[in-house]
Amino acid sequence: MPPSLHDVSTWQPLLRLLHAAHADTLSEPGGHVAGQISPRGWSVPLPHRPPQPGRASLVSDNQEQFDAVGLIVEALEGNGSGGVSFVVEASSTAGGVRLHLIEPSSSTEPGIATAHPGTLLLADGALPEPVRRLPDPVPGAVPAASADVDLLRSTLRERLPDAVGASEEEIAAAEARLGVPLPPELSALYQLIRGRYEDWDDLWDPYDTIGCELFPLGEVYVADAASRQVLWRFGAMEAVETGPEHAVQQLVGSPGWIVFGDNGGGDRIAVDLTPGPDGHVGQVIIIGHEGNIGAGLVADSLTDMVVHRHFDGRPVPRVERPPLVAHVNRVSLPGIEVAAHPGLEVLSIGVWEKEPLSLAPVFRLPRLRTLCAYAGTLADPCEISRLTHLEYLELAPAEWRLLLDAGAVPTGLLAAGIAAHQQRDNPLRTIALANEILALYGRPPITGITVLEATV
Repeated sequence: MPPSLHDVSTWQPLLRLLHAAHADTLSEPGGHVAGQISPRGWSVPLPHRPPQPGRASLVSDNQEQFDAVGLIVEALEGNGSGGVSFVVEASSTAGGVRLHLIEPSSSTEPGIATAHPGTLLLADGALPEPVRRLPDPVPGAVPAASADVDLLRSTLRERLPDAVGASEEEIAAAEARLGVPLPPELSALYQLIRGRYEDWDDLWDPYDTIGCELFPLGEVYVADAASRQVLWRFGAMEAVETGPEHAVQQLVGSPGWIVFGDNGGGDRIAVDLTPGPDGHVGQVIIIGHEGNIGAGLVADSLTDMVVHRHFDGRPVPRVERPPLVAHVNRVSLPGIEVAAHPGLEVLSIGVWEKEPLSLAPVFRLPRLRTLCAYAGTLADPCEISRLTHLEYLELAPAEWRLLLDAGAVPTGLLAAGIAAHQQRDNPLRTIALANEILALYGRPPITGITVLEATV
């Protein structure tokens, strides 16, 4: 039987370590420590014991911490939970602590390495604007002159004469699953090399033959926006901007991006059927695994990549335009009036060492949908009510408190963020604030909190 997540004995080893590391904090009125644990990783406020001089760090150097967290991970896996946040406070019982377990809520996205709630979801199924964007039509787009199915076939046969190709039935099944016909070059590739792992041997490197790690036909997929799984707080801070100089539309994803391989480092290789204004139908692109938006050109055609070994695309001319995403802070733009223009979509106000700022320069901007403001940067937070197109708003707890008390929370928000300090602000207070915001939008409150008393 795996340990129970709600049994205090499961948490006892971790609580002892936390109490020993934060004895002063947990003896003060209102003192607390907080963290987050999931089967994929954890953020726990414990000191990391450095390795002995002359050798690398070992698990055994911090074995107590790994064992204590391991019990909780085992409990999470046992009940199929994706993770749990926790807050530890001093108990009224001498030598004790009070443990608050905070489980995921349907009204929030997960917080990142923090016990504070993640993005508040204020409308069912709402997505950030860049995730909602579909590719623009490019009526004049055609395949590149380098696209040559016959040359691609002959080259692949020469390089890999004994390869096993996919049958017509397998290709038809893949097209039915994808909902789109394979473009001619990609279809020709799989007719000659089906890509199953059992077909590989030590004598064949897919990079030598194709230029990437080829997926089996059954693993080819469409990299639409949903496949990228962009969190609200990141998607809301992006803007789709594809100019005439772009070969690739700078989208989160596209129904015309057909992924067939990988570069070996997690970046996907795809054939692009929805190119940008300076691109070609069937060009090869790379979709980075670390970014939330956009893709880069690899080659003008699959023939160009496989036969001619072109992997670096073409340089994109630099064109100066007013930014759709503006960062106002002590090292970037020197004021909101400099950032304001009709196309502005995202305004981020960071660390600011001058007088607090007025939002007046952006009151009537028709496309401003995101505002993030660092604590204390706004002269009058209630001016936010004048921004009538906001979809996402992220503020510190004090600014949210002002808006709530004044009845000035924008009514059209789709999502919201509370920028609480990870350790200074108590997550339980942040949750109470979040529930007030959720209530304004008729959303279910965050209620999955279990309180356990423990001795340490």
